[in-house]
Amino acid sequence: MATVDITGEQFASTIEGNDIVLVDFWAEWCGPCRQFAPTYRTVSEKHSDVLFAKVDTEAEQQLAAEAGITSIPTLMAFREKVLVFSQPGALNAQQLEQVVDAVKALDMDEVHAHVARAQAEAAAASQGAGAAPQDGSQIPDL
Repeated sequence: MATVDITGEQFASTIEGNDIVLVDFWAEWCGPCRQFAPTYRTVSEKHSDVLFAKVDTEAEQQLAAEAGITSIPTLMAFREKVLVFSQPGALNAQQLEQVVDAVKALDMDEVHAHVARAQAEAAAASQGAGAAPQDGSQIPDL
């Protein structure tokens, strides 16, 4: 499957409507982004069961801010609507394949249970000291 460009309006429905979504946050002026683009496109063609999306951070500044993007390129991976991977920096083809394989291999029952525990702990903690961020950092390392 080729990569698809998505906007802020499409982001939530893209994540909700697909089992596995990789998102490349990039900008035209970014040299590492331009170097990563062919690798991203090539790997996307090998995995028809994964949606490979791209977000232009210049055109979608609000979405980039909401996603906490501070460096580009940044790659995020979502599985069953859960952020399971987020890392800035360009990857080579082998590294990107490893990310895709790791995301596919996740035990999502375990991930959902982990997220539920983290949310329950955050809710309990927020009763006294403010809510903890739900930024994907509660997901186990791949």
